[in-house]
This record gives sequence, C-alpha cells and structure tokens, in this order.
Amino acid sequence: MAFFKEELTNVKAFVFDVDGVLSKATQVLSPDGETVRTSNLKDGFALVYAVRIGFPVCIITGGKTIEVINRCKKIGIKDLYAGSLKKLPSLYDFLEKNNLKTEDVMYMGDDLPDYPAMKVVGVPVCPRDAAPEIKAISHYISDKDGGEGCIRDVLEQVLRAQGKWINCETMDWNLF
Repeated sequence: MAFFKEELTNVKAFVFDVDGVLSKATQVLSPDGETVRTSNLKDGFALVYAVRIGFPVCIITGGKTIEVINRCKKIGIKDLYAGSLKKLPSLYDFLEKNNLKTEDVMYMGDDLPDYPAMKVVGVPVCPRDAAPEIKAISHYISDKDGGEGCIRDVLEQVLRAQGKWINCETMDWNLF
C-alpha cells in the first residue's frame, strides 16, 4: 500500500461491484421479497462525472434487478454485467471491448465473488466493511463503508492525482 498514490496516475478505467460497494451490504426486502438497494448520492455524482469526462466505468454484479440496470443507464454506464456469478470473464470482456489491460483498471469489490477479478487488476481496492480476504489483497481500504461514499472516495483520489477533479471556479457545469 505504500505506493498507492503513485498507482492512481496509471488508472484508465474503473470496475465496481454493486451489493456492498455501490449499495450497502445490508439487505432490506420489499413486500414481494425483492432486495431494496440504497446508494450514496455522492457516489452517483462522482460516477456521472467520471463517465462524462471519458473514463470507462464498468459494473459487474451477481444481481440482475431492473433498478440496478436503470441506475446504471441513468449514470451513463455502458458496461454493465448483471447476473455475473463469475466476474473474471466479465472483466476480461470489458477489457477487450475497451482496449484495456488489467494493469489499467481499478476494481472495487467487497466479498469473495470479487476476489478472482481483483487479483488480476492493477489497483484492487475495497470499502472499509469488506471481507477480510478482500482487504488482504487490496492496495487501499477506503475509510467509508459500501454504499456510504467509498466510490466517491476512490474516484476523487484518482481524478485528483491525475489533475482531473472538479475545479469549482472553472467547472463547466453544462457537463451535468
């Protein structure tokens, strides 16, 4: 983890899990038995910004609810792998589609299904409440829990390191 800040300058793309990263790891069930996911608005803002300035952003999730699919569309995420129980093949497909190498990618996961994909990327990271095995392979552990700003944390760090974070005085708010 000593060179984490240096690694940020090499990140060209982002991959995120949903449950436990984009949304909280707790589960609330709707009356019909579906999982109700909550997400952090600041995570959403940072994702929209990263997409709009040209970063490839990918979501790989085992779930396949219409709510997650619609949220990704609204954010502008084109690479969504829903119902992906084996995440490594989805990661490789994303890389091929976007002409990327594994070392170009920051992947944020929180639990064992993310482990194989996180092992091969350049910058594996996780939320504070990730599984111990995921923390052990992460180059950075956010001080935020999943669904509570961990995505904003890592996106902002990468974009600041690359000189691409928002300058409120000169920002063209028409991007939004």
